[in-house]
Amino acid sequence: MSETHGKNLDILCAELGRDFAKIREIEEKMFNEALAVLEEQGPYAMFLYLKARHEKVAKPISDKSLAFLKDVFKGRLDGVSDVLDAVRRLAEDLDDLLFARDLLRTALSYARYHLKAGGGGSS
Repeated sequence: MSETHGKNLDILCAELGRDFAKIREIEEKMFNEALAVLEEQGPYAMFLYLKARHEKVAKPISDKSLAFLKDVFKGRLDGVSDVLDAVRRLAEDLDDLLFARDLLRTALSYARYHLKAGGGGSS
């Protein structure tokens, strides 16, 4: 499992969500769609979906997610430079994959809240 001792993961997810909400041209609808894909098919499918349907925001979301996952899963993702490769590596351990999915779900939910509160988006 990941090394998360001493970290408040909820705050880290909220910060990631805030960073997502600050991406230019981002809309709440995209977060809703990404959450649905994440729930139904998992993180790998979600990142592919973003790349295919929301090209303008896929890279910043993927990059921010990769940095976040590397921080949470210390050492487990060393040498990984693509979020899809990171998800593949995490999928080697079902607990890690499900944990990553839960963290991403929380971050996306916070992103929606930040947008609704006017704390991000196309400002």
